[in-house]
Amino acid sequence: MLKLKWFDIQKWGVEGKGWKDTERYFDRLPARAKKVVPEAVWNLSRSATGMAVLFETDAPAIHARWKLRNDQINEINFPAAGFSGLDLYTWLGNKWRWVAAGHLVRTPKHQQPIIEGMNPVKRKYILYLPLRNPVVKIEIGVPPGSNFKSIPPRKEKPIVYYGTSIVHGAFASHAGMVHSSILGRWLNNPVINLGFSGNGKMEKELAELIAELDAQIYVLDCLPNMGVDQVKERVENFVRILRKKRPKTPIVLVEDRPHTNSWIRPALLADHKRKWKAYNMIYQKLKKSGVKDLYYVKGKSLFGDDHEGSPDSSHPTDLGFMRQAELMYPLLRKLCRKG
Repeated sequence: MLKLKWFDIQKWGVEGKGWKDTERYFDRLPARAKKVVPEAVWNLSRSATGMAVLFETDAPAIHARWKLRNDQINEINFPAAGFSGLDLYTWLGNKWRWVAAGHLVRTPKHQQPIIEGMNPVKRKYILYLPLRNPVVKIEIGVPPGSNFKSIPPRKEKPIVYYGTSIVHGAFASHAGMVHSSILGRWLNNPVINLGFSGNGKMEKELAELIAELDAQIYVLDCLPNMGVDQVKERVENFVRILRKKRPKTPIVLVEDRPHTNSWIRPALLADHKRKWKAYNMIYQKLKKSGVKDLYYVKGKSLFGDDHEGSPDSSHPTDLGFMRQAELMYPLLRKLCRKG
């Protein structure tokens, strides 16, 4: 059996981690958040969603071995390759291109070749971590004689993406296909993913934490988890907390997508419209009060207009994620250039 050279990714660090003072290395919130955020948010923050590691190698094959905290490897509609797997892309000089995924994962402790049979050419890679199953340890392996160089996390200001189970990755087929990561590749910019399944609800404690992050852009995409009353109670305060701490950082408010079958469910569609109206009224109020660098994205076409972007009407497939990225890209590109 080939003896591989192994490299522990913690030795040089992951991108997409907002705080250094975490209880566990791959946590998404700082240890002190445990006492102030809702318990569900804290528990969901233990996943390494959106985190990625950069490296360079001329290896003809790339292997990985990783250890996860939970026995649950997937969910209904949420494949193991996204839920618990790794996802590898390479840089072509002007864009990132998919290479392979660690899609064979069946147990919390797993090892597999991610890709084999490549020409031994030096390439830069980014490896995305599992979207949901919390990570204990990840190592990258290359054959003897191959060169390997770790690349530390990039220093550019990140795009911070705060939201719901959709931002948390449900139901991406592989770990790099959540729309925040797609946008990170298209913009070639670090992204911090703060999606919390069922719990993106704009509590002020989250606003205070997120304001600690020196972001290039804040994207707030919480409407699917909020009712009209919560929208009226929380959104304005959340934005004002961010704006007070970060006077010039662009803030993007994103409406929720309509359920893809709401066209035939009139009560559900009416509920979407009520939330959109309340959300937009707060946006207009903030703009009139002098809040600058505030932007608004309508949700009607987030999954496209053919109603094909979701298996359960609520959470996107890869098609739905791609369409969200396509809709968000022009604005985020403009804001990145402005910054």
